[in-house]
Amino acid sequence: MKRQDVRNIAIIAHVDHGKTTLVDELLKQSGVFRENQEVAERVMDSNDIEKERGITILSKNTAVYYKNIKINIIDTPGHADFGGEVERVLKMVDGVILVVDAFEGPMPQTKFVLKKALELNLPVICCVNKIDRPEARPAEVVDDVLELFLDLDASDEQLDCPFVFASAKAGHAILELDERPKDMTPLFETIINYIPCPKGDETAGTQVLISTIDYNEYVGRIGIGKVDNGTISINQNAVLVNAHEPDKMQKVKISKLYEFDGLNKVEVESATIGSIVAISGISDIHIGDTICSVENPVAIPFQKISEPTISMQFLVNDSPMAGQEGKFVTSRHLRDRLFKELNTDVSLRVEETENADCFKVSGRGELHLSVLIENMRREGYEFSVSKAQVLFKEDDNGKQLEPMELAYIDIPEEFSGTVIDKLSQRKGELQSMSPASGGYTRLEFLIPSRGLIGYRGEFMTDTKGNGIINTIFNGYDSYRGDIQYRKQGSLIAFEAGEAITYGLFNAQERGTLFIGPGEKVYSGMVVGQNGKAEDIELNVCKKKQLTNTRASGSDDALKLTPPKILSLEQCLEFIDDDELLEITPENLRIRKKILDPLMRKRASRNN
Repeated sequence: MKRQDVRNIAIIAHVDHGKTTLVDELLKQSGVFRENQEVAERVMDSNDIEKERGITILSKNTAVYYKNIKINIIDTPGHADFGGEVERVLKMVDGVILVVDAFEGPMPQTKFVLKKALELNLPVICCVNKIDRPEARPAEVVDDVLELFLDLDASDEQLDCPFVFASAKAGHAILELDERPKDMTPLFETIINYIPCPKGDETAGTQVLISTIDYNEYVGRIGIGKVDNGTISINQNAVLVNAHEPDKMQKVKISKLYEFDGLNKVEVESATIGSIVAISGISDIHIGDTICSVENPVAIPFQKISEPTISMQFLVNDSPMAGQEGKFVTSRHLRDRLFKELNTDVSLRVEETENADCFKVSGRGELHLSVLIENMRREGYEFSVSKAQVLFKEDDNGKQLEPMELAYIDIPEEFSGTVIDKLSQRKGELQSMSPASGGYTRLEFLIPSRGLIGYRGEFMTDTKGNGIINTIFNGYDSYRGDIQYRKQGSLIAFEAGEAITYGLFNAQERGTLFIGPGEKVYSGMVVGQNGKAEDIELNVCKKKQLTNTRASGSDDALKLTPPKILSLEQCLEFIDDDELLEITPENLRIRKKILDPLMRKRASRNN
């Protein structure tokens, strides 16, 4: 049976190609908002960090109406680190809109998300966005997209996909490039005509596959999924089963049921095939579970989520300034918060270690973990993290394997020599080099994931901010050998106190400072970067000794170079294996793991 009054679609694309802005326009033009209502830009990016960084981290559900047909829309993340979100939400939809920038064309993540959609045999509408960009080249981008379809072994049917040209920002879409743009009607019509209706058996037993988990302080876990067969109703007795856990047979009761309408969840009594529903009241519901009727508990097969490739240690802060700035500082606080994150983030792993104050947290990439750190910091948590490490595997013969990435790099031609040299030192292999539009060169590297740890900041410096680097996980391969990450050492304070202009003036001759006068420091804290390879200990709290011939006022004549203030990502990139990053709601401080200078020397000798 087909359900004609519903369409379920996901919007997929590379990061920053305009998915969320496109959803905004579909919401506006379908009449979700009142005419005089003030609407924030990228209304779907509700999380503070999503707003600040301009990226989507969590997939979001919404629904609009067009000609009495309900279109359920899922906005997905475009960044590789949040690929786990994309993989699972595609199980809820019957088709996708692939958004591609009219200037950049298909990018690495375009390939990743499109591959996932084609593997599930989903019909694709290709939306070439930003056609009003001055350097837009929509006709060439159409050829590039079709080439990508061929590379991914698309079927003839998938190759025959409709193309829509749009400017999400201006709020219009057209089907032919010489048309006069008006509004988003051509895109709405293409969705209705090309995306198939949901199919299922309304008379069969209930089957709802849970593809996303939401979390709410008041009602706990909320499972979101599509009704594949039958009907689901409030107060219905059901069974939870899972294709990957054959023994799971848990009896549950449906206490609350919601459908999506615009940006809201609306309570409903029951829902039938094709409806995307949210279910609350089941405390330990997980992604991949199927809610079935008691009479016929059959699990729907579900793709396993990709494994994490990178890990960090999260530790209780034990620096001399511990507990002064954070609200949540104990190991119990840290443990509870990390395990709570597992409620919504399926790509994350949290393991307890022998040390009760230390937890091993594994994720899909540096960005994935840095978003978690930033969220915790804003919530008032105080803790320390170690340098990111990749997760190795062993093959059947006991040979060590490591995660590999494909890095696609667009840079002005004059910087290509430097970038090739740096990535080769990090065990990268140049796969191809070709001219890109606008005087840029495109490099494609196969590189170990650990070779990219701490590289992005250096890359932006080497390309004077003009380079674009995109990476995508490319499986495991044999270990490529040791990599030297940092060629510069650290400047380390060896006395606790307050940084003084005189002490900092002497210290800045040795390298780049991270702190200014008046900042509190402690012994073992990293206050700057040495110009040479070794670590140097210095006293930034040193005052000038006063004599008859020296006046304290001459301190004012000392000129200090402004300190280099590092962002969270830059700090995570900078820290070395023997260092930690101390994170509080107010400050980021880099420190040595062993604060005492004598014990540090002893430990380095033993190594």
